Amino acid sequence: MLAQTHLLTEADGQPVAVENPQGRGEVLLVCEHGGRLLPASLGTLGLSAEALSSHIAWDPGALPVAMIMARQLDAVLIHQRFSRLAYDCNRPPESPGAIRDVSEVYQIPGNANLTDGEKAARAQAIYLPFRSRIAQEIAARRAAGRPTVLVTVHSFTPIYFGQPRAVEIGILHERDARLADALLKAAKTTHLYRIARNEPYGPTDGVTHTLEEHAIPAGLLNVMIEVRNDLIQEETGQGVVADFLTGLLGETLADMHRS
Repeated sequence: MLAQTHLLTEADGQPVAVENPQGRGEVLLVCEHGGRLLPASLGTLGLSAEALSSHIAWDPGALPVAMIMARQLDAVLIHQRFSRLAYDCNRPPESPGAIRDVSEVYQIPGNANLTDGEKAARAQAIYLPFRSRIAQEIAARRAAGRPTVLVTVHSFTPIYFGQPRAVEIGILHERDARLADALLKAAKTTHLYRIARNEPYGPTDGVTHTLEEHAIPAGLLNVMIEVRNDLIQEETGQGVVADFLTGLLGETLADMHRS
């Protein structure tokens, strides 16, 4: 059901979307920053069209890559339709990063000086349904005796505060590094991309909330994948990166199951 709050209306639609809901693969894909819509009640948050299309609003290319991966892996994909400027679903409500009033070089007037009630309304309307949908999916799979490997898909900018980033794909993990270790080991044989552990972000940056919330307490294999967004601006690049990630993930999981 649509969260009953003044923030969202029926015209806004649901905050959570699910692709391939009947997928039978063991991988569960999550894309927290795939959408850049804003609830009508928030207007533009005082931002220009340029800012609203930039990386501060969403992860460009991440959702198309995740959708291709979902088809190739027969995976369920859960993604957030609304911009992280309204609420960042990879942050818990108590995190200062859940609703930012400054992001990179941009001031966000519509997020300044929010009351506790206004923040709570955003969490109720956007974050809680998203968190619940992931939890429900994992619980249903567990009840059916199906394994779950949680993989979140993100993208990052090639230049950050004027500094170029050499890494092209980041393999991120929290304290459970089983899958990340195996992926990084397998990736040593490829020269297609510059791949690094916990780059360009890591757990100390607060970016692994979904893994900590849903995978680690349940002992699920998990990893967060970051792709530099200049590689996935166009459909061709999205397909190439998705093919690579699907192959790497599938082969790695098969090897882990055999060992």
